[in-house]
Amino acid sequence: MSKNWTLILIAAFVLGFGLKSYLDLQDETTSTTEDSSVTLFGENNQAVSLFDPSDERIRVVYFGFTRCPDVCPTSLAMLAGALNQVDQPTKDKFRPIFISLDPERDAAADSYKYAQYFHPMIEGLSAPLDVTTPLAHKYGVIFRKTELENSELKYTLDHSSYFYFLKPDGTLITKVPHTLTPAPLVEAFKTITSKG
Repeated sequence: MSKNWTLILIAAFVLGFGLKSYLDLQDETTSTTEDSSVTLFGENNQAVSLFDPSDERIRVVYFGFTRCPDVCPTSLAMLAGALNQVDQPTKDKFRPIFISLDPERDAAADSYKYAQYFHPMIEGLSAPLDVTTPLAHKYGVIFRKTELENSELKYTLDHSSYFYFLKPDGTLITKVPHTLTPAPLVEAFKTITSKG
């Protein structure tokens, strides 16, 4: 009989340990989801939640900076071109966003104006680097400050150039690399819309 009790105690211990491990894992998952709430600043320095679950639109996020000499303007022009090529019901499913990687020089109002220059649908947002850096790194964005000698700009940013299509909770759906025509973005809009 004592052998059976030993087996029962071992089984109870293993079951209890497994249950505790499962519950601990659930707590970690919940806190990760809560951490995905990211606040940036846009028009009139108004706080904007990037991953607001009540907004079901797919985010199309581009990371750059307003003093970017060529890559950012080209990319945002291509995004604007793609938005102009899709119909209104398709546009309504997306939330295009430009996020500055240079808050030292790009106040929220500057980022907003810059994005609006390309298309009225594109939100321009900015936030301190302690907010934008982990967000950018989460999606694999690479950027670094490079000093410029004998320049009034003093520095520039070298950065990767992708459009990140994100679910409302921040989950990556796909990314489209820097493009010189709107076609890859139009294709992404259509593909994602057809799956939704």
